[in-house]
Amino acid sequence: MIKQKSTFIWVGLVALVVVVTAVFLGNRLLNGDNSLLRNVQVDKTEISPNADGDTDAANISYEISRNATVSIYFENEAGDRFFFREEKRRGAGEYSVTFSGVVDPYTLPDDQIQGEILARLLQDGRYTWTISATDEDNNTEMQQGELRIVDADTALPDIRDFDVYPEIFTPNRDGVDDRVQPYLYLAKDVAQLRVFLQMPDGSEVPISEFEQVVEPNAEGPHYFDYEGGVDDGATPPPDGTYPIVAIAQDLEGQRVRVEDELTIQFGGVPRVRIISPPAGETVAWDKTAVPLCDVISFSVTVENYGSTPVRTSGPPPGTMYDSEWNYNTLGWFTQSGVFRLGIGYENELTNYPYRWALGSSEELTVIDGFSYLMPGDRVTVTGSIRMTNEFGDRNPQPVWAGLIHEDVEVVTFNERLGIEEITVDVPDEANRPECAPREVPEWPVE
Repeated sequence: MIKQKSTFIWVGLVALVVVVTAVFLGNRLLNGDNSLLRNVQVDKTEISPNADGDTDAANISYEISRNATVSIYFENEAGDRFFFREEKRRGAGEYSVTFSGVVDPYTLPDDQIQGEILARLLQDGRYTWTISATDEDNNTEMQQGELRIVDADTALPDIRDFDVYPEIFTPNRDGVDDRVQPYLYLAKDVAQLRVFLQMPDGSEVPISEFEQVVEPNAEGPHYFDYEGGVDDGATPPPDGTYPIVAIAQDLEGQRVRVEDELTIQFGGVPRVRIISPPAGETVAWDKTAVPLCDVISFSVTVENYGSTPVRTSGPPPGTMYDSEWNYNTLGWFTQSGVFRLGIGYENELTNYPYRWALGSSEELTVIDGFSYLMPGDRVTVTGSIRMTNEFGDRNPQPVWAGLIHEDVEVVTFNERLGIEEITVDVPDEANRPECAPREVPEWPVE
């Protein structure tokens, strides 16, 4: 009786084990493996990250069954840990990523670089890789393996001697510090080199390379050029101090960053115009017929309607030219970026030969030794011409005013304004007077 009872108990226990096992296996068949981290695979045990196209990278794949925080890191034989991914949030699913030997930045005792390391190759050696996953209940699972790094091109794409000149930049087409020219030296050939202005919202304004002897991305000196967009009529970034950044990435994926500062002042597209009054002439001439050796005078109103100062240069308003003179005769030579009011005519040999500053010294503001018509200011420019001969071959001669942005343009909508035919009364040759000689005015040249 006792033997039969014992046999019955053993049969019951075996049946219970079978049922539990069946339920467990059935649950796995229906719901899958309940482990957090599954199907981990690194498809190589050795890589040589040197961009030669041969075993440069390994593929890492894994699956997580529920939301988790995942880390992938490598430890060398000394126990130093290098992260490829550190505590990244991942949803349930399968993942695959290429590992080219590049990990989060680290430094070595003998490093001699000028930039900040953003990403760096592992040095040659043996490493233990670890993939770790921690779910929302703080349960952690991990798997490990070995990977060897050989023949790695660990030379960093260092950026040396990064320099920004000038440090104070005034992009307003006045010919003074209108361009900034960053310079750097690349320590090796790279896959990508970017130089940009970092805006407060995190966006980037790219700065183009001024290509010279060294090809883009090649080892050697590199020059860049930035004018704030004003050459294309765009408004530059608002005045202020900005980081100017260079980032180099080599063929293996290592990245180095350098940074300097650039201050923008008085930035903007210069906007100046000749004002046409509600009544009267745009260019007010005091006469339209003048005897030889006599003087004609004019007045014109000019306004800076933009947001940036407009640079100007002499001679000052009120200056009288002889008709055979021009602005060079008076010593006020062309100055790049300067605005002046000009008087021109049909048969002129020099474009707008008679030129005047946009305001007197009392009306203008001096900035760093240069004269400017400030935003919102309006001035009246006057001048005169003593007619020592006719205006070219025509008489009467069409005469007009215009605004000249020297070495840039004649402002299109301020060109050939107030056209007036001026007649010079010239007697016959026998009665032609000799105009009294006059000294060329001496003006200080800026």
